[in-house]
Amino acid sequence: MDTTCIFKRIEKKYLLSEAQHEALLRRIGRHLRPDEYGRSTVLSLYLDTPDHRIIRSSMEAVDYKEKLRLRSYGTAAADSAVFLELKKKFGGVVYKRRAAMTLTEAERYLRMGIKPFESQIMSEIDWSMRFYRRPNGAMLIACEREAWFDEEHPDLRLTFDRNIRYRENELRLDRGSAGIGLLPKDTVLLEIKTAGAMPLWLADALDAEGILPGSFSKYGAAYLRTLEEKIHPISLIEGEKRNVVNL
Repeated sequence: MDTTCIFKRIEKKYLLSEAQHEALLRRIGRHLRPDEYGRSTVLSLYLDTPDHRIIRSSMEAVDYKEKLRLRSYGTAAADSAVFLELKKKFGGVVYKRRAAMTLTEAERYLRMGIKPFESQIMSEIDWSMRFYRRPNGAMLIACEREAWFDEEHPDLRLTFDRNIRYRENELRLDRGSAGIGLLPKDTVLLEIKTAGAMPLWLADALDAEGILPGSFSKYGAAYLRTLEEKIHPISLIEGEKRNVVNL
């Protein structure tokens, strides 16, 4: 297992209906192959300060955004591989530093600041952790992910996320993926990630299906939802407020 890696790419997000998702795959499916994780449950533990400085700064910023998170594919065990990530967005380009370690090593690092290994990427992540005075888990977000890549354009990756859910308690990757639904049940979040221009066949397919890019942050949306619940606890639509999913 590689312990570190770097991504530099353009990421665009689209909110689709299930019908649009199926129609799009019919148009582009011949170009795509399942990626390393294929279909998986993705759990992301977002790290933040007690006053939520990181997500508030990210939501308020125009040109620069930053997030720290710990991610697993499926519910983690003590010796499972997890990924500590520093994600920055500047000028429309996303830069991501990722360090792989076991859940035990990650929890020791978050609790005590003991790095599992030395590397340039780990040092960059550690610098941000120290800058924010060692943020802790603030929000866990889970989803069912379908991930694809194009063999002719290996830098192109598409992910479709369903059943996006969040929770503010049980902030551990070994406690399952239960959470409160964040989007309507028939909504799919598409993310297109590429190092450069989108291939013409993909741009044409999006245009044919009337799929337009938008702005959506899972952590940002969940943070706003929790604020709304605290300020207006009975104003949310019943059912959405308690749309708890256990997987």
